Formats: sequence, structure tokens, C-alpha cells
Amino acid sequence: MAKRPLNAVVPKRKFSSTVALILPLLLLPACIIALFFHGRKISYFLRPIWDTPPRPFIRIPHFYAENVSMEHLCHLHGWTHRLHPRRVFDAIIFSNEVDMLEIRYHELFPYVHKFVILESNATFTGIRKPLYFLDNLQRFEFTSSKIIHDALPGDGGRRWHKNPFQYESRQRKAVDALLRRSGISPGDVVIMADTDEIPSRQTVQLLQWCDGIPPLMHLELREYMYSFEFPVGYGSWRATAHVYRPGTGYRHSRQTDLILADAGWHCSFCFRRIEEFVFKMTAYSHADRVRWSSFLEHSRIQRIICWGEDLFDMLPEEYTFRELFKRLGPIPKSGSAVHLPSYLIENAERFRFLLPGGCLRSG
Repeated sequence: MAKRPLNAVVPKRKFSSTVALILPLLLLPACIIALFFHGRKISYFLRPIWDTPPRPFIRIPHFYAENVSMEHLCHLHGWTHRLHPRRVFDAIIFSNEVDMLEIRYHELFPYVHKFVILESNATFTGIRKPLYFLDNLQRFEFTSSKIIHDALPGDGGRRWHKNPFQYESRQRKAVDALLRRSGISPGDVVIMADTDEIPSRQTVQLLQWCDGIPPLMHLELREYMYSFEFPVGYGSWRATAHVYRPGTGYRHSRQTDLILADAGWHCSFCFRRIEEFVFKMTAYSHADRVRWSSFLEHSRIQRIICWGEDLFDMLPEEYTFRELFKRLGPIPKSGSAVHLPSYLIENAERFRFLLPGGCLRSG
């Protein structure tokens, strides 16, 4: 049989070489487009590769049951019972979370000596806004004897939106001055948290009545998204309780390894109206997550908060692929409205949007 000529395979080599040259040229633009549209999502997906988790907290077990004496509860925590309660101060920076503030103040009113609240007529990103606390003062009339309030004017000569964390830092320093004006003294306790990070009354009673508590500890809060229908877990840790001393400053970052377990609730983006979602998405320090104007469409936001999806189309911030895959997809709904702030349950009709089955919002 005659041998096939050697030049019979040459066209195949030319075809293979041509594909090898064209394929990278086609893939490169596709990769650039993918990075442009989904770069942040890709980065979050690869976080277990490029990032390391923070050191774990040392969790302080939290004991509580109804009709158990404070003396016994202090003892269970390894602390001693005081003859007289400490004074507790609650310090927050307020933006526009009026409903959550009302729930917070009703939960804490019997146990807090002074409510220290600072607001501004500009957001962290430089957007002018009303003074929502003053505009809704009638809702907080019951706290008038305990309120220490101030309003920090925005600086129109600076473009704070270029660095929202800079203006946020300015507001935190203003809280320090407001705390000193409130009459706080060494040995008092001050809770530092965002408005929607609400300590339980059981937590505050421990801070009042127990000697031997750590001088500084974080508060582990049950985390919810959009309402108490969507529990996320126990990942909220930024709220803190300090035994006040000269030099104590308002911060919202990690300050110690100690954290008191199951100390309250953090309900993020828990608003009554869609326009409040839009306001926060464009106003807070992470407003850069609004990558497209379509993110702010009311119909999109309504669909997302009923399905428990992510407002910013982001992946969970996890440090292992195992945890990342566990949290992919919408947040599972809960039918439980047990162990929530009592004022919320007492006024369930007014706050229906925060309870299971109440995801529909007004415009």
C-alpha cells in the first residue's frame, strides 16, 4: 500500500495553529468583560484563597431564664451581685432608622440612664438629609427625660463622599464629646452600637447588676436581614459594652477578643418603605456597592426583600469554601417570632413589615 504523502497533514497543523492564536484573542475580551461586570463577585468567591479569617472570639456563655434572680444569674456568669445598679448609657449615631430606634428605646428605656444620640444633616457620603430624629420627636416623647441629643452640621466645603469613612470618624468623635456632656462617670457602662444593633434587656440588666464584668466586651447579636423573617446567624459582633473610664472612645470596630453570646438583635435594612432602602443604599459608607442604577429600582428591591436575596448582588463574606457554599442562595425564611423585642410583638400590627409574612413594603 502506498504511503500517505507527508504534506497531507500540513493543513491540520495550520488549522490548529490558527485556533491556538485566535482562542486567547477571544478569551481575553471575555475575561475583561467578566471582571468588569462580576469582578467583586469573583473576588468574594475566591476569598478563601486570598484572605485569612480574623482570630476567633472568646465567647462568654449567656445565662437567662424568666423568674430567676439577678443574684443567681450573676453567679452563673462567674460574677457577683451588686447592691445597687450601675448607670447605663446608650450611645448611637442615627441616620434614618426611625422604626428601629423606636423599638430600641422601648426595649431599653427602663434600664438605661441616658440615651446619647447624634445625627447629622449630611450622610457619610455627603448627601444632604433631614434631621429625622427631630422630625419624629413626638414618637420619642416618652424618652424626653433621658435624651442627650445633638446635630452635627455637614461640611459643604468638603467632598466627604470621596472618603465616607472620614466623615464617619468625625461623627464618632462628636459622640465622645456628647457622652462627656451627658454626665457619664468612670464606672458607668456605655453601650456603643448602631441604631439597628439592639441589646436585649436581659443583657443590660447583667451590665447593671453584676460586678466582675469585663471592662470591655463585644455583644454577639442575632443577625437578621430586611425583617425578623430572615435570620442570618450570629455574625454580628460590632456592638460593645464598656465600663467607662477617661479615654473611652466611640468605635465600631474590633477592640477585644471577648464577646457575650446571644446578647440581642441586629436587623439590617429593616425599613418600612422602599424609599428608605434606596436612601441607605446610597448614603452609608459602603454606597460604592451600588454599581448600577438598576439596583435602586423599587420593583427590584421589593422582589429581593421578599425572597431574601442580596440587595447588592454580592456573595457572602466567608473564609472557607465550605461556609461559602452553605450560604449561597436566598436566606431561608423563618416562621418564628419568638424571643424578639417585646415592644415589637406588643405592636405587631404597626410593625407587620418586620414579622414573618410581612415582606410587602410601601413605596
